[in-house]
Amino acid sequence: MKPLKPYIGTALLLMIAASGCNNDLDEKIYSEVTEETYNYSNAYQAISIAYANMRGLISHTHWYMAQESTADGIVMPANASGWDDGGIYKRMHLHTWNSENPQINSMWNTFYAGVINANRLIDQLSNDKITIPAGTTKESLISEMRAVRAFFYWMLCDNFGDVPLITDRSDELLEKTGRKEVYQFIVKELTESIPNLSEERNTLTYARFNKWAAKTLLANVYLNAGIYAGETRWEECLAQCNDVIASGKYQLETGLPAPFVTENQNSAEIVFAIPFEENLAGGFSAHMFSWHASLKNKVNMLATPWGAGSAKGIPQFINTYDADDQRLKATWMTGPQFAADGVTPLKGSYDQAGKNVVLTNELPDGLYTGEAEGYRMNKFEVKTGAQGSLGNDFPLFRYAQVLMMKAECLLRTGKANEAATVVSQVRARAFSAKPAKATVSGADLAKTSGYGYGYVENYKVVDPGNTAAVQYGRMLDELGWEFAWEGFRRRDMIRFGVYTTKSWLSHKPNGDYRAVFPIPQIAINSNPKLQQNPDYN
Repeated sequence: MKPLKPYIGTALLLMIAASGCNNDLDEKIYSEVTEETYNYSNAYQAISIAYANMRGLISHTHWYMAQESTADGIVMPANASGWDDGGIYKRMHLHTWNSENPQINSMWNTFYAGVINANRLIDQLSNDKITIPAGTTKESLISEMRAVRAFFYWMLCDNFGDVPLITDRSDELLEKTGRKEVYQFIVKELTESIPNLSEERNTLTYARFNKWAAKTLLANVYLNAGIYAGETRWEECLAQCNDVIASGKYQLETGLPAPFVTENQNSAEIVFAIPFEENLAGGFSAHMFSWHASLKNKVNMLATPWGAGSAKGIPQFINTYDADDQRLKATWMTGPQFAADGVTPLKGSYDQAGKNVVLTNELPDGLYTGEAEGYRMNKFEVKTGAQGSLGNDFPLFRYAQVLMMKAECLLRTGKANEAATVVSQVRARAFSAKPAKATVSGADLAKTSGYGYGYVENYKVVDPGNTAAVQYGRMLDELGWEFAWEGFRRRDMIRFGVYTTKSWLSHKPNGDYRAVFPIPQIAINSNPKLQQNPDYN
């Protein structure tokens, strides 16, 4: 977490050493431009690095699958094509990860890179090192970078708990700050910044923190305040959601796939997205780590998915869907698979020896599965001719989530029937063929979860584990059906009290301390002031 400059000399020495035959050591000055003398002529280009850093989050060894594969909807087991990788995926499912798991190190590094970039930009904007374009103000851009910094601190607070709170460009090594204090810092940064942010929803503010994206972030923070600070903030969350709704800037798409198609940047439902472009801004590869290799021919892909695929639906979760819920097929690839002509069956090549690929809703356990076992990712469109990286923007926040946060707050504050009205609004498009099924009641949402929790061996639940009812469990189920594959599940399960208490597939409870990840060992090695999170020592 030190500035770049102290390492520049080392890099130059290494380049000189590598050249071998160049003995001319006279200094050659190629440019007198330094950080102190350089002025950015385009503020939007300057702040783009703070957002570009977010693309790293969406991978199978990063934040994205750390949220999904540690929860009860998706698992990443080994199979005949590989995917053991030293156990880094199975440990996430089993909740036996350690401080050297790559997913944990990736999260820590990217979150703090985001913080450091935001700190640098706030400093440069404050000291007039960046030219402010017409149509905006220095105060607005500083507030935007404070919102970006708050976003990364939310990620740190949510995943690691107590973390160092760095708010300037100092290279001083810091101790951890308590989780509640980090939460309070995030709330303060957002509440002070929101009044200065743009209210516009257009191409200039897309994938940036305008007022409504920042309010949605703040609503997420308030929604989980009971976990972060031991104090619920349902009314405060509700107020932020109501502001976003009242803005009239966003709406539910009529079709389920619309927020997830390749060209989804114009979706009226997306409040804040991480933009991807397959050639210039790659890294979103959910199809590569979930799809079977033969599925390349389903859409004439230019890249081949990685083996038999790994990320797949947990049958206990799949079984919670209503058969008429169109989100089942819109989210999960199921059944016989065919080439682009729709006729030619796709063939297996690992443990199926040329048999047709028929994706089944069955897994023997969460550790090793057959190549065609388990439903696969179908939520994000994989266009004809897709490459290894998708061009779909990843919707971190969408209007459906704003509505569902509102519904949960209403439910938890004794307004169950009002909550049910909002949930029914979100469900409506998923039951367009059976509209009567879209309507739920307040009493429905107060029921326990329909998830068949329990430990699985040889395709069957052999140990139900903790069978206690889940308070508002039906609401948790609703969140699962709507937001599968979107990185929500770990956080939702923690809030509803099941993440460290229930068994699913090969997972059994492994301690409440697993509700946060350990500080990466490499970070502790480099900062003697850092102490490991409790019980990870």
